[in-house]
Amino acid sequence: MGYILAVAEKPSISKAVAQHLSGGRFTTVSTELLKHPIGYLHFTDSYQLSIPGNKYVKNYEFDFAFGSSWGRCKVTMTSVLGHLKTLDFEKQYQSWKSCPPGSLFDAPTDYSVDKEKTSIAKNIESKARDAKALFIWTDCDREGEHIGTEIREVARRHNPRLDVKRARFSNVERAHVLQAAQNPIDIDERQANAVAARMELDLRIGAALTRLQTLSLQTMGPQLADLVLSYGSCQFPTLGFVVDRYFRVKNFVAETFWLISVKYQRNDINVSFNWDRVHLFDRMAVTVLLERCLAAQTATVIKLERKPTSNRKPLPLTTLELQQMGTRYLRMDSQKVMRVAEELYNKGFISYPRTETDQFSPEIDLKKLVEKQKPDHRWGQYAEGLLNGNFRSPRAGRHNDQAHPPIHPVAYVKPEALENDEQRRVYEFVARHFLACCSEDAKGESTKVGIKYGDEFFHANGLIVLERNYLDVYPYRKWESSRQLPEFVMGETFVPSEANIVEGKTTPPGYLSEPDLLGLMEANGIGTDATMAEHIAKIKERNYVVTQSGGGSTASASNDVEASDPQGSGRGRGRGRGRGRGGSAGTQGAGGRATGNAMQVFIPTTLGVALIEGYEAVGFETSLSKPFLRKEMELKMKAICAGTKTKNDVVQETLEQYREVFVRTSQQIDVLKAVRYRSHQESLGPGQF
Repeated sequence: MGYILAVAEKPSISKAVAQHLSGGRFTTVSTELLKHPIGYLHFTDSYQLSIPGNKYVKNYEFDFAFGSSWGRCKVTMTSVLGHLKTLDFEKQYQSWKSCPPGSLFDAPTDYSVDKEKTSIAKNIESKARDAKALFIWTDCDREGEHIGTEIREVARRHNPRLDVKRARFSNVERAHVLQAAQNPIDIDERQANAVAARMELDLRIGAALTRLQTLSLQTMGPQLADLVLSYGSCQFPTLGFVVDRYFRVKNFVAETFWLISVKYQRNDINVSFNWDRVHLFDRMAVTVLLERCLAAQTATVIKLERKPTSNRKPLPLTTLELQQMGTRYLRMDSQKVMRVAEELYNKGFISYPRTETDQFSPEIDLKKLVEKQKPDHRWGQYAEGLLNGNFRSPRAGRHNDQAHPPIHPVAYVKPEALENDEQRRVYEFVARHFLACCSEDAKGESTKVGIKYGDEFFHANGLIVLERNYLDVYPYRKWESSRQLPEFVMGETFVPSEANIVEGKTTPPGYLSEPDLLGLMEANGIGTDATMAEHIAKIKERNYVVTQSGGGSTASASNDVEASDPQGSGRGRGRGRGRGRGGSAGTQGAGGRATGNAMQVFIPTTLGVALIEGYEAVGFETSLSKPFLRKEMELKMKAICAGTKTKNDVVQETLEQYREVFVRTSQQIDVLKAVRYRSHQESLGPGQF
């Protein structure tokens, strides 16, 4: 009987896979003998011994029939803890002042086992010595492919002829795991190379520019003396979005507008007709147009439209949608949403939570997944209704990463069995979203009445919701009936009850919320669905931005990381001054502040503003605060995955681009310092620097 070494990306997956493949009949054996007063004892099974040097990783031993691939074999199932190896500069370049920052673009690097994971590597080496094959169970994404190559390299140190395969899986449901075990595939070398390229670029570019700006600016005052002013090719465009929106709000100039409001009452129903022109910025012109309306005395019905309408159910759940909806409705930031989703995945309750796919494969038995939700007292009856004739196939989106299905529940879990309220909220959202996907769209009837009054045209809309359908299980969307319109007849005339001029003011756009920021990052190719939350967390950690409740007062901060002064918020379109144009047309006077919304928004600190303005003042052809350079880099990563570019070509091309950025920044570092000084003075007042 042959021997197979299987390695997962994390201990929880290792244990779950071992449970399924062994049918629950495995032993857990440590390679270390423990000293006992009466001699050495070899503990197994219930003691669940960890490997020497690491309390989290265990070795599970059992037999399994792999079918045509390897036949029946003895198996040791173990794991790593994410990346096994790290990439860093060689020791003589690791000290911040060991070399000029610019030399890091070419400095030799060391790619070796992380010192904290030496015991894990030794365990893999030891277990691989006599194995005929290595079976990798890392996550099926770029990062997982690269971790797989790290495991392969360590395992082959003493067994260079080791056959290496990987499992293709997206959840740890039993049938899915068994199918993956009997259908091994090869590691995707191209995806692994894309990660290797990104790692090298992030190290060299990030280290060079971080050391340059930190060492150059930390002498400008005690506030900066102990700060690391990091640069990242995703961090800066992310910060740039926040700063750009901040200036659109700060520099916004409200404008007064006027509109004609027409009202009519019939059968105790008040109808408000909206002006087709919306509004004008010329009061005199609006006055003249109103006078023409009043002179006509009667309005004529020129359009009657009644038709079925619907509110479409959500698309299958992607990582980005999970993060956006989580920050909007679950009272968590995107990083916490992903951490909780990972916990649920590791426990086998939901599918892999990092996916761009918004379409279900026909191979997935969706009704079986719906059936698993029947025991729940909140949505179980709804699930039963789906199985009794209300089931509808989910919508198919346009994205398929060819690696993972949309996020969905793979097992039912009672609320009390989950560890905390965060897990309960995320699981509930995933379950409700999945059931909504398998439902009918909400249906209603819309009514539109168009009138001509003088030379002007107006309209009124009505909506009646007839069938709520998916909305009954999905409280995260609102679609409600408006007041029903009275009956009108085509061509009839009537005298409006009221016609007058209403004055309003445009209001600025709101500061960026986390869902807004995630949407901008996704649209501009900044980070991946798996890393966006990390980039947002990093600019908060570096004190480049702070958060506050939407539309509220200035966030509290001090000295160099004081929040830039908000000048109000609001939403929509209007006119701006300085950076960008935009705002909204409101009819609530000059107010414009959002109220009653606890969602957090991002405000740049004076430090964050100074960094963005400083680099813009340097005058790069392609701004570092804009997404273009990073978007181009991500396209190159995809080209490596597609086989149209090599890792070495991408690394060299990109390093040359950023080397030019570094040289110009070095030459004009005084420009960066001057902007930093001015921003600080404007924020804190003269003499306080």
